[in-house]
Amino acid sequence: MQQQTMQQRSLQQHEIDDQVFELYDEYCHGKLNRRQFFERAAALTIAGASALSMAKALIPNYAKAQEVLFTDERIKATWIDYESPGGSSGAMRGYLAQPVGDGPFPAVLVMHENRGLNPYIQDVARRFAVAGFLALAPDGLAPIGGYPGNDDDGRAMQRTLDQAKLRQDMVNSARFVKGHPLSTGKLAATGFCWGGGTTNFLATELGDELQAAAPFYGAAADTAKVPDISAAVQVHYAENDDRVNAMRAAYESALVAQGVTYEMHVYPGTRHGFHNYSTPRYDAEAAKLAWTRMVAFLQEHLSA
Repeated sequence: MQQQTMQQRSLQQHEIDDQVFELYDEYCHGKLNRRQFFERAAALTIAGASALSMAKALIPNYAKAQEVLFTDERIKATWIDYESPGGSSGAMRGYLAQPVGDGPFPAVLVMHENRGLNPYIQDVARRFAVAGFLALAPDGLAPIGGYPGNDDDGRAMQRTLDQAKLRQDMVNSARFVKGHPLSTGKLAATGFCWGGGTTNFLATELGDELQAAAPFYGAAADTAKVPDISAAVQVHYAENDDRVNAMRAAYESALVAQGVTYEMHVYPGTRHGFHNYSTPRYDAEAAKLAWTRMVAFLQEHLSA
């Protein structure tokens, strides 16, 4: 009866065993495919509960990822194509969201996780438009057909790309939105997981072209390249995220040594992916606080 009840309703984070979350982290980062994730979860022994039900509950449900609808009258959102020399194919596609009005607006690049431009990241771009930004969410999978409609295939597709060329596509996307006719010329970057690591990379790569960076639980920048950072940096960490957090101390030391303006925030009790409201890893309170902090930080550093 308990197992049936769990399968009929959405599980909350506190109802999912740590062992299942650990397997999910391996699945999210490409170490397990979905079949292996479910098989290994089913083999777990968890008293009085179904580990397989827990595993299934962690698969994203993008029907939940709609805080701002694309029909919202406060914004305009459209797909655009632009050149990307040195990238995966020389051309890119992205989702551009802007406030209603003539602008110009401060620009922000919104980078996806390791699976392409899924509905959650599109919604984040729309949220930025509501907050007064010109937001571009590039689809790193565009050169090979674009986000395929599900994260499993998207994750597999992203692994096939030359990572240096994929990052160049993000560099070009940043420069494209910075120079867009609706942009003030002030630029910020943010991203989640892979996109968080790429945000840190862009901070070193773009130098004074970038005014602010706000990575979420992503790999730290190469400490040898931290002297190239001109942007103000605001980093968001989940408390229970050993892989990413292991990089924090060295990154912070390098930022301090170079006199970079920075903030680091850790959200108690959270896990990697806590901002993504399509799975039980979502922490509503932490996600709201992180969003509020980030928007205020970007507004401060992108003001005219």
